[in-house]
Amino acid sequence: MELPLFDLSTIARATDDFSLNNKLGEGGFGPVYKGTLLEGKDIAVKRLSKSSGQGLNEFKNEVNLIAKLQHRNLVKLLDQTKSNLLDWRKRIDIIGGIARGLLYLHQDSRLRIIHRDLKASNILLDNNLNPKISDFGLAKLLWREINVRPIPIGLLVHSNGYMSPEYAVHGQYSIKSDVFSFGVLILEIISGKKNRGFHHPEQQLNLLGHAWRLWIEDRPIELIDDSVGDFNIFEVLRCIHVGLLCVQNRQEDRPNMSYVVLMLSSESLLPKPRQPGFYTDSSREAESSLCTTCSENKITFTSFEAR
Repeated sequence: MELPLFDLSTIARATDDFSLNNKLGEGGFGPVYKGTLLEGKDIAVKRLSKSSGQGLNEFKNEVNLIAKLQHRNLVKLLDQTKSNLLDWRKRIDIIGGIARGLLYLHQDSRLRIIHRDLKASNILLDNNLNPKISDFGLAKLLWREINVRPIPIGLLVHSNGYMSPEYAVHGQYSIKSDVFSFGVLILEIISGKKNRGFHHPEQQLNLLGHAWRLWIEDRPIELIDDSVGDFNIFEVLRCIHVGLLCVQNRQEDRPNMSYVVLMLSSESLLPKPRQPGFYTDSSREAESSLCTTCSENKITFTSFEAR
């Protein structure tokens, strides 16, 4: 496999000696910088941090996977990024693009991959604001892995705020772990807020819990970011609905990405979402416990299940 090679002086010159002004973000491997080569080509440069738990193996893994994967919503070697204020039409296009890229990884590529580190900082935008899934250092090939595989808790490598409950608690990951992370991304893109560190003055909930509370109180439209401008209320509600389906606590309740892409692109009836992962509401739990001491009514619901 022939890949372009650059010496350190070329990379340092392209990034203005790894200037903070060119820093795009930071992940488990280390900081990522935007750079420009002499011929004008924009590049993204990952620099290994001394405190990183990753190293040569993860780097080789990422380079090998990126070189073999070809999809308009996956980052390529020497791809570029751009940041912009996003209106609703751009946001829904980004959501759809990420979904198609993840479907390609899980099902349509010849390698079939679990990404394991899907998060906002690993979604790059090109000049046309098309989303590109990046950072394959932690990705796993499905043909090498069991569908749900436990790993030692001390070796968990996914980013806080995007990690599924079964991965965080039991060290188990599968394609449904990626689906959970994608659901978090949907809610973040719609709200303009990060799940990790989310704060609401009237409640002690993360972004997932806040979205769920608005949903069950028939106020989901309040989740949308004020800066999106004009929007289609049907599209917003459908995206929130799909996001909540993806972040359901039990992995068997979450849809696969094939069904997610279908739901996002159609007007078909959607199944009712169940409680999201990591949702706790002490006030409602106390209220519920008081009610259950009096009586218990059992109701059977029928819902559509994703296959």
